Amino acid sequence: MPEADALSLIEREPPQIRDGLLELRRLILETAVETDGAGKIVETLKWGQPSYLTEKPKSGTTIRIAKDDSELGDIALYVSCSTSLVSEWRGLFPDLAFGGDRSLHLSLAKPLPLPELRQMIGMALTYHSRKKSR
Repeated sequence: MPEADALSLIEREPPQIRDGLLELRRLILETAVETDGAGKIVETLKWGQPSYLTEKPKSGTTIRIAKDDSELGDIALYVSCSTSLVSEWRGLFPDLAFGGDRSLHLSLAKPLPLPELRQMIGMALTYHSRKKSR
């Protein structure tokens, strides 16, 4: 089962990283239910990372989460670099740490910015449907 594979990958991380990734996973799944127009979420592995994509309808772009191997944070949320999402997020939340045009980096030394994360996740889950309506 892809969901079990993604979850088991998260469960193998060190406790602090695991807890942070589980929180991101929870936010993604909750935000999908709460966001108008977001398609049904499928949890799978892509590029060896837990990934969340909308299906029926394909309203959004894939969101991936992983331990952050950069020096920008402890965990990261990734989207396709071909989207404008990170550019949009930079404009909305200039105090957060972004990498290039595909990632958000989060430190676990402080509480996760939950309202901002919910907004960014909602934007990713509806990226294609929002793009069509512009």
